[in-house]
Amino acid sequence: MTIRTLSLLLLLPLLAACASAPRSYGYADGYDSACRNCGTVEKIERVYGERESTGSGAVLGAIIGGVLGNQVGKGDGRKAATVAGAVAGGVVGNKIEEDQRSLPRYEIFVRMDDGRRLVVEQREREGIREGDRVELVGGRARLR
Repeated sequence: MTIRTLSLLLLLPLLAACASAPRSYGYADGYDSACRNCGTVEKIERVYGERESTGSGAVLGAIIGGVLGNQVGKGDGRKAATVAGAVAGGVVGNKIEEDQRSLPRYEIFVRMDDGRRLVVEQREREGIREGDRVELVGGRARLR
């Protein structure tokens, strides 16, 4: 073994002792795990009323109605059934979409750990109350 190698082996433990221990970067509110999508619920509002229809229900209903109508009859009768099915499907699809969009929903106001304030809209509260810690996942608030 050379003197250079021996010196290096003796210095390695000293250098390792100088290395600082990893730090835990927590938040001042007592939560010790950093979470970029976490925050505290400030307010919850239940919202009623109709929201504007996007038209996607009517389009989807018209397509389904047209396909089903096309299965009936032959010749001109089939064409008439296809058109009638598309019209009826569009009306039904639009009504279904309006009914779904007018259901009550919750607006959950969240103060994020980094100071941002966000509002999440969802159909169910899922047990969330004001003051709860939540994590925002996929556009929804979930209890932490």
